[in-house]
Amino acid sequence: MKAAVRRQYGNQDSITIENFPNPIPKEDELLIRVKASTVNRTDCANLTGKPFIMKLMLGFSKPRKIILGTDFAGEVMQTGSRVKSFNPGDRVFGFFDMGLGSQAEQVCVKEDLVYSIPENIDFPLAAASLEGAHYAYSFIHYVTIQPGQSMLINGATGAIGSALVQFARMFDINITATCNTKNIDLIKSLGADQIIDFTKEDFTQTTEKYDFVFDTVGKSTFGACKPILKENGIYISSELGTNSQNVLFALATKFSKNKKVIFPIPFSLKKTIPYMIDLLEKGKFKPVIDQNFTLGEISEAYQYVLSGQKTGNVIIHY
Repeated sequence: MKAAVRRQYGNQDSITIENFPNPIPKEDELLIRVKASTVNRTDCANLTGKPFIMKLMLGFSKPRKIILGTDFAGEVMQTGSRVKSFNPGDRVFGFFDMGLGSQAEQVCVKEDLVYSIPENIDFPLAAASLEGAHYAYSFIHYVTIQPGQSMLINGATGAIGSALVQFARMFDINITATCNTKNIDLIKSLGADQIIDFTKEDFTQTTEKYDFVFDTVGKSTFGACKPILKENGIYISSELGTNSQNVLFALATKFSKNKKVIFPIPFSLKKTIPYMIDLLEKGKFKPVIDQNFTLGEISEAYQYVLSGQKTGNVIIHY
């Protein structure tokens, strides 16, 4: 089988396509023929080893797992002897942020990381519904949202942001979202009430005040956003911040009655993926797909995602 490999941390130029023997599933694993995966922000962190904490988890001097990929959508080829929930031919998908080696034509995955794809969802949409939505879930489930409150979502065009707008729309809340000019109509269609075009305006300079400021791209700071938070407002960023400041602020403001920071440690996949499945089945969540690449074009896909220009999700087809 062919697979995307990086043996050292680096950029897209460190990726090669190599041939490997077909994997054999262990007794608690499924062998899956991959039909689609994404190149996402987590994949880019696994590729580059940045932020530094990634190297502590993936391997300090070089990555322990050389095949890239954190998500997949595909078809079961074979099951291990202890697998009870799936059979060959089943359509399945899954995600694991520390890496699955799923940017390959075939992958073996433990049964507890595998979920059935809803009948009305194709492989690319299934793959696109995982990583960004997993992190978006944490933003809205670490807070209590009341009717009539207001929320600002910075970075609404990314995989996290575009999912978050849709999740937030299920509440009776006023949503302001930042995006670039070309995506204004898209983000409005996902549920944003107001748009701030970040190519023309700095959202931290607005005169409006919000109950929540959610930065899904990690390009702001608590200090810059404090003036636009209401008295008991909450700031959440998807990034650690310089010198892990968002973790420190979260600890320092935890018991504050005023403005506070919450650091969105991701919830268990056993909570997040069933939530996405339910919304997909009900037609309440449709992940945004930007561009499609083949496995042979995966370096170009990483280059595009690393540029920070993608809208929603970038798909790899196999």
